[in-house]
Amino acid sequence: MTAFARLLLAEGEPAALAAQLLQGWAQGAVLAVAAPQERALLEAALPQRWPAGLAADLGAAVVLGTGGSSGGRGWCLQPLQGLQASAQACGSWLRGLGFDPPATQLFNPLPLHHISGLMPLLRSEAWGAEHRWLTPALMRDPVRLLAEATPAPDRPALLSLVPTQLQRLIESAEGRRWLAGFALIWVGGAALPPALAQRCRQQGLRLAPCYGSTETGAMVTALAPQAFLAGAAGCGPALPHAQLRLAADGALEIRASSLAAGCLVAGRLVPLPLRGGWWPSGDRAAFTPEGLQWCGRLDGAISSGGETVFPEQVQAQLLERAAAAGLQLEALLVLPEADPLWGARLVALVRPQPGPALLHRLEALARELPPSQRPRRWLLCPELAPTAAGKWDRSRWRAWVAQQP
Repeated sequence: MTAFARLLLAEGEPAALAAQLLQGWAQGAVLAVAAPQERALLEAALPQRWPAGLAADLGAAVVLGTGGSSGGRGWCLQPLQGLQASAQACGSWLRGLGFDPPATQLFNPLPLHHISGLMPLLRSEAWGAEHRWLTPALMRDPVRLLAEATPAPDRPALLSLVPTQLQRLIESAEGRRWLAGFALIWVGGAALPPALAQRCRQQGLRLAPCYGSTETGAMVTALAPQAFLAGAAGCGPALPHAQLRLAADGALEIRASSLAAGCLVAGRLVPLPLRGGWWPSGDRAAFTPEGLQWCGRLDGAISSGGETVFPEQVQAQLLERAAAAGLQLEALLVLPEADPLWGARLVALVRPQPGPALLHRLEALARELPPSQRPRRWLLCPELAPTAAGKWDRSRWRAWVAQQP
């Protein structure tokens, strides 16, 4: 038996943590990375000792948090070899668009304990490209961002964002000018709201919406910026290292060289539940001529009055209708709650720019939806916000709903 993993906390300067990761991996280590507030959760998941044979087979690896989109929290074990395969596939995809990966600049505003913050580091290592950190404080100050972190004009600049960050930046003139300096902006981690996508097209921003997860080593699909600007929706076709298929019920299954070894639960490794090498993602999807269209979490679907309803789809529709009606929303989250007659009904949490009359206007818009998709309750929630990674901690907000009269 051998010691399993060394725990690293994502605090302080990211460059220092990155150096620890690279040094540890060079020595074949398994490194576990978490935000300081999640240290106890990760420690409870890690085994104290690890079978020597499996440790030798695994090689260098990393443990990262996963599962925020479905409301739970898990810990994913990713071999470094798979993440490097993901980085090489991304480089191949870029070359297909006419980029020379070693000549690019990678800007990284995401934390290293998030797969989308870790991958820019690994891409820069794989390609020999420049990597630049962007601190949370800088990302919240578009004026400073434009002054201190403008991409060099002689090299294509690449950026990874979650929709929450994109939304904040596009609200200011300085943020829009800064975003316009990028040759390509990957947007993932959560669904891109249609209204935000359209606003970015109007600004000429070269977005590349993508789909992936911690279990897949970040993105396995990406939409080319040219297709995005031409009006294509969705997350694009599969990258070179991945294959996608749909089960009979529309469930998305993925096969890729970057799939995780499994997840850690109470000190033991639980392998991914593969079906002949295919991983059932837990997402419902569809394929269009432009590629993958994400339709919501299968485990988030509810039966309401005999109808199958996906709260995330209802949420997206309401956001789109609110934007078209000129309603100012800071955040909207649609969740299910038990109902004795319907089985389950929807409840909508709203953080508005002040004005209770907004709820009445939202209710009117919701009447355009089928009855099973209309929230029966609308709750003002001043503290409503996604996590720093742009995902909704649904378990937290379900607990908040349960406390409301």
